[in-house]
Amino acid sequence: MISFENDYSTGAHPRVLEALAATNLEPAPGYGTDRFCASAAERIRAACADGTADVFFLVGGTQTNAVVISSLLAGYEGVIAADTGHIAVHEAGAIEATGHKAIALPEHDGKLRAAEVEAYLEGFYADANYEHMVFPGMVFIAHPSELGTLYSLAELEELSAVCRRFHIPLYLDGARLSYGLAAPESDVTLPDIARLTDAFYIGGTKCGALCGEAVVFPRGGMPRHFLTHVKQHGALLAKGRLLGVQFDTLFTNGLYGEVGRTAIDAAAELRRILSEAGCTFFRESPTNQQFVILENSQMEALAERIRFSFWERVDDTHAAIRFVTSWSTTAEDLAFLETALAATL
Repeated sequence: MISFENDYSTGAHPRVLEALAATNLEPAPGYGTDRFCASAAERIRAACADGTADVFFLVGGTQTNAVVISSLLAGYEGVIAADTGHIAVHEAGAIEATGHKAIALPEHDGKLRAAEVEAYLEGFYADANYEHMVFPGMVFIAHPSELGTLYSLAELEELSAVCRRFHIPLYLDGARLSYGLAAPESDVTLPDIARLTDAFYIGGTKCGALCGEAVVFPRGGMPRHFLTHVKQHGALLAKGRLLGVQFDTLFTNGLYGEVGRTAIDAAAELRRILSEAGCTFFRESPTNQQFVILENSQMEALAERIRFSFWERVDDTHAAIRFVTSWSTTAEDLAFLETALAATL
C-alpha cells in the first residue's frame, strides 16, 4: 500500500545509511563525545552562522521538547504555546509530566501572534496575585507549525522582541525544519532562526535520518550541566555516534536542503492532484503536510488503497485528513494516489 501517512514511515536517506555502514566498525567514545558529533556540530554552527552555538544531539522530538523546556524553566514556570501546538496536543502531556504547565493561547493558522503573547504577559504581571500563579517562563513555537504553516521573518522578529522584553526564552521546534526552509514562500533562513531564538532544534527523524534531532543553543546558551539533565530524563544515547554520523552527513554537500526540496516539490504536485480531484482543503499549507476534507464514506474507501492520517472530525459526515510527502516520496507514489482518488471521489 502506498503511504502518505507521515514523513518518517521510510528509513533513512541512502547517503545517511552509507555513512553509517562506512563508519560502523570504527570504535568511538560514547554519549556524543565522538568525532562524528564534533564534526556535525561544527557543520551546524557554520550553517547557522553562529560559531559560538552549543549543539547537542537527541533521539526524538518529544524527548527533545521535554528535556529542553524543562531545563530552561524554573520549577514555578510554564511554557506558552498555540493551542494547536505539538506540546499542547500530541505529546501526551510530556511537558506537564516534567512539572511544567503548557499555557495555551489561540492559534492563527497554527501560529502564535506576538501581540497576543505580549498582551498575555502584560496581563499576567498586572495581576496583583501573579506570585500565586504559574509564571509564563518561555514561548514555544514550531516552524513549520503543526498545521504546516510558516512564520514569516517579520513574525519571528516580533515574537523575539516580545520575549526579550520580558526576558524569557523563545524556543522553536524544528521537527520539519528542512521542509520549512525549502518552501518557496519562506523568507526565513537558518541564521535568522539562530539570531532570533534562544533554543531550537533541527529535525532529523522526519527529514532523512533514521532518528535524531540536533538541539542548538545560539550564542553559547546551553543550560549548565545539560548532559546531566538529559540523562536524568532517560534521553542520553550511549551510542551518540549514531546521531553524529547522520547529522554530519545531512549537513555535508547540502543534503539537508536537498531533502527539503524533494519533499516540497512532491507537495506541490500533491496539491495539484488534490485540487484537480475536487478536494476541499481544510487548511492551506505551503509545506509538506496537506489537509483536505472528505465524506466519511470517501475516506473509508480511500483508506483501502492509500495510507493517510485522520486529523479531526469536521461534522457527522465529514472528516479532515492529512497527506504528507517526504524526501522519499516518488513520482510513482503520486501517480498511484491520483488514480486512487479518481476511483474513489
